[in-house]
Amino acid sequence: MPVTVTRTTITTTTSSSSGLGSPTIVGSPRALTQPLGLLRLLQLLSTCVAFSLVASVGAWTGAMGNWSMFTWCFCFSVTLIILIVELCGLQARFPLSWRNFPITYACYAALFCLSASIIYPTTYVQFLSHGRSRDHAIAATTFSCIACVAYATEVAWTRARPGEITGYMATVPGLLKVLETFVACVIFAFIGGPSLYQDKPALEWCVAVYSICFILAAVAILLNLGDCTNILPISFPSFLSGLALLSVLLYATAIVLWPLYQFSERHGGHSRRYSDV
Repeated sequence: MPVTVTRTTITTTTSSSSGLGSPTIVGSPRALTQPLGLLRLLQLLSTCVAFSLVASVGAWTGAMGNWSMFTWCFCFSVTLIILIVELCGLQARFPLSWRNFPITYACYAALFCLSASIIYPTTYVQFLSHGRSRDHAIAATTFSCIACVAYATEVAWTRARPGEITGYMATVPGLLKVLETFVACVIFAFIGGPSLYQDKPALEWCVAVYSICFILAAVAILLNLGDCTNILPISFPSFLSGLALLSVLLYATAIVLWPLYQFSERHGGHSRRYSDV
């Protein structure tokens, strides 16, 4: 790996099967001209335009509007932090593992922007009257879709290829852990009403399953982001194998019990599908 030292920058030439085999400039404005840097600029621009358009006309009231606005602002802020860190060459001083953090964040951001791109137009925009607010909301949805594609492209570009040595979160199992925690959060959003499971032991068990599996997956992600996998009393691969087996068994019980006790009248459920259920 050839290294060229200049007065203020260090240029490291790398090769990658993802098509990003161009020089990576650490601590230089030229880092923004590389393919990944340009992609992150697109992410920054699209999320900024999305929340600016909505904020300019106040088209973000209600729970779904608040979620969409939070998504765009959060993604803009974290992407800006990543660009500043790489622009200033502060990766070594960043409190989290730089091998795992950017791709983990990009995966979450893609899922967040995807949810906002679906939820915002279907639950909010379609009910707006024709006019300036509706036009801004539609444009914001378009830029949210662009951001989603940009983040998904970063994940596809930077995920581990066969034979590469990289962080766990860049591998397929690591990305599936991100998806697992995101889906768990979606489940929590739909069962937010305690009336769905209170005083029903089988359904309370299902909620406990969702919570336990979410916590364990989140712990696995945090251990990787903090480079703390060596603190476990067993090897990390063994921990992941045990976690996967336990999660499969727990979710299998929830798959059976939730519809059985939620929708079957014989077990105290409701045969009619009420909107909250």
